[in-house]
Amino acid sequence: MEALIPVINKLQDVFNTVGADIIQLPQIAVVGTQSSGKSSVLESLVGRDLLPRGTGIVTRRPLILQLVHVDPGDARKNDDSGREGEEWGKFLHTKNKIYTDFDEIRQEIENETERVSGNNKGISDEPIHLKIFSPHVVNLTLVDLPGITKVPVGDQPKDIEVQIRDLILKHISNPNCIILAVTAANTDMATSEALKVAREVDPDGRRTLAVVTKLDLMDAGTDAMDVLMGRVIPVKLGLIGVVNRSQLDINNKKSVADAIRDEHAFLQKKYPSLANRNGTKYLARTLNRLLMHHIRDCLPELKTRINVLAAQYQSLLSSYGEPVEDQSATLLQLITKFATEYCNTIEGTAKYIETAELCGGARICYIFHETFGRTLESVDPLGGLSTIDILTAIRNATGPRPSLFVPEVSFELLVKKQVKRLEEPSLRCVELVHEEMQRIIQHCSNYSTQELQRFPKLHEAIVEVVTSLLRKRLPITNEMVHNLVAIELAYINTKHPDFADACGVMNNNIEEQRRNRMRELPTAVPRDKAPAAGPQGEQDGTGNWRGMLKKGEEAPGSGPGSPLKGAVNLLDVPVPVARKLSSREQRDCEVIERLIKSYFLIVRKNIQDSVPKAVMHFLVNHVKDSLQSELVGQLYKSGLLNDLLTESEDMAQRRKEAADMLQALQKASQVIAEIRETHLW
Repeated sequence: MEALIPVINKLQDVFNTVGADIIQLPQIAVVGTQSSGKSSVLESLVGRDLLPRGTGIVTRRPLILQLVHVDPGDARKNDDSGREGEEWGKFLHTKNKIYTDFDEIRQEIENETERVSGNNKGISDEPIHLKIFSPHVVNLTLVDLPGITKVPVGDQPKDIEVQIRDLILKHISNPNCIILAVTAANTDMATSEALKVAREVDPDGRRTLAVVTKLDLMDAGTDAMDVLMGRVIPVKLGLIGVVNRSQLDINNKKSVADAIRDEHAFLQKKYPSLANRNGTKYLARTLNRLLMHHIRDCLPELKTRINVLAAQYQSLLSSYGEPVEDQSATLLQLITKFATEYCNTIEGTAKYIETAELCGGARICYIFHETFGRTLESVDPLGGLSTIDILTAIRNATGPRPSLFVPEVSFELLVKKQVKRLEEPSLRCVELVHEEMQRIIQHCSNYSTQELQRFPKLHEAIVEVVTSLLRKRLPITNEMVHNLVAIELAYINTKHPDFADACGVMNNNIEEQRRNRMRELPTAVPRDKAPAAGPQGEQDGTGNWRGMLKKGEEAPGSGPGSPLKGAVNLLDVPVPVARKLSSREQRDCEVIERLIKSYFLIVRKNIQDSVPKAVMHFLVNHVKDSLQSELVGQLYKSGLLNDLLTESEDMAQRRKEAADMLQALQKASQVIAEIRETHLW
């Protein structure tokens, strides 16, 4: 299981090259307040002075410290001086430069911190990566974080506390991170900021280890026995006490090895029963063991995550496509693919099928049979026609002569008026299909042919050509639909087979009217027996037009004075707006209404059938058949190749990033694949 930590270090190196945080690797994060001894603990683990020291905020950037155990015989040479040493360090940002002088490492950390965070007391979340190779260390990956502070000092921003807190939470929120909560022994454990922050992200304490520093600085007469035994604040992974070097020891160049010996002597003297479970060496072994077990638990999930991400980036890279080599072939391929996808979307055989809403051919079918069909069915055959309108049309069609039968002209006049109402929904149907054909362009661009996103100018040109083709076909289709309605209006076919029943009804009504009229006529009287009209009869107005006048009225021109005196002006007689229809008028209106309704239903059925066919032929099928030839004719020109196949500015950069990430994930997958099951136990 000892081989697991180097594996994680390798993975850390792999992902550092692409600068990505997409994989949360197991690591140990050191958390504590300012000057609580975090950096001293890390130096004790390394065994060398390598970190900047001082008062106030010193650690202003996260330091990812990888400790790599090497065999004592494995020595490295410094590139510059040629000196050999059994311990050396390497920074990620200095590439392959090797540092054997740990004072240089400390100076490089300070320089790199100031380069990013500035000379003031500000902080940055960009980490410094440092690897230490030594025979005196155990394999560990640690992250030294800025100390928790409360009050801004110097020219620190006012929200320095929030900035540091967010930076710490960013690292320790990783579920694969072990939290090393450092607290000074000369402060109350109940006020420990490190344990408080750790508990926020790890309430169960499953991945928190507490370290108590400065055991030698406690007040006289007090000790940390209760704290180290876990009686004050229990921590599941345990509490370990250590003794750091004081600032005076550091100034006097006291070595870490001497400090560890003095620490051991102090623990044996002050806490003899706990000496073997405290101290820097025990802390190093404990961290090593915890990290190995933690890695073992995280490894299956880590392997799955890497494989899933590799598949995602492979798909992403494929969608970005390869750099264009043969422009003519690429252009022709993209045009053909778009045209094919456009036609497939209409046919319903597209690779990407929309699940949220109807699209393409299914939408066109819905427009024909649901939207258009229901709209036609909702048109009332007698809508807009009142009984008075029908009666007026009948009377107008008879001219000056009273009619014996219902005139056919009135039927034609009225039925044409009703059939004309079918034109507007028919043209609206064409418009809806045209809009859907436009939407298919966007659908193909977004879902089907992602390669077009690489070439925005080609995409715009294709959209323009297809839009232009649709725009060109729209008036032709509208004209055809208009003609379909005009054809129905041109000839009212009363011999239509479906109209025969209605004619039979009309004939029966006419026959019934004739019989009723015959019954109403008085019985015929022989001429020779008819009474002679005497003068009295004439005076009563029974045989003369004067009888039309009411009693007391004089016939026009018969009285004294002006011949027009007492004349009736017919134009001034008010015509009643509403009146009760006679039985004959009612029958005539019913006949016309039945005929109109019957013939209208026949025409509506024809229109409902013929308009979709016309739209399919003149618009949909024509665009499908001529789309590719239109695109090739408009775009496949040598002068347009360079312009159309110009990639968007960020596409090449995104392709490179995706390729680098994919390479890193594949390499990480290989690293994990090298682990045998025996390594896990």
